Amino acid sequence: MYCGYSLGGRLCLRLALDRPDLVTGLVLVGASPGIADPEGRAERRAADEALAGRVERDGVAAFLDRWLAGPLFATLPAAAAGRADRLGNSAEGLAYALRRLGTGAQEPLWDRLGGLRPPTLLVAGERDAKFAAIAGEMAAAIGRQARVALVEGAGHAVHLERPAQLAALVEAFLDATLPGRPAA
Repeated sequence: MYCGYSLGGRLCLRLALDRPDLVTGLVLVGASPGIADPEGRAERRAADEALAGRVERDGVAAFLDRWLAGPLFATLPAAAAGRADRLGNSAEGLAYALRRLGTGAQEPLWDRLGGLRPPTLLVAGERDAKFAAIAGEMAAAIGRQARVALVEGAGHAVHLERPAQLAALVEAFLDATLPGRPAA
């Protein structure tokens, strides 16, 4: 069983598609199979390259100020953002992630979703319209082994905004997909 948020969810999805023998279930939170349109991917790569350059030039603190103030985290309270912990990232590491792991750099996985076999829970915040819509599109492409759960009152950072609700969803999913497992 693998659970991943955003980029981590995309990496878990890739693992499930490339190595189905390792994955018995998936919980993907605010995740995407990538950008299918080649032009859109190219635009995203360019934007991520520019952002990586700014991170290297201006530093992690300035990057975090802009990143956390953006629309993706508009519903995330500052106290839950973990800014102090995030300052432990290096400019080099963040720039590398933007250049190599962004949705513009990674192969899109949309055309492979129909081959996904493990039970899959797709979670998004109900206030995160973009990723809520993506979760619905993914579920339709995956088929009957996928289901969508929208977390009320949450935006993109569901795990930080509504951790108890997310934990309850994951627990219920585990109970339904892994009967007889030891209690948490």
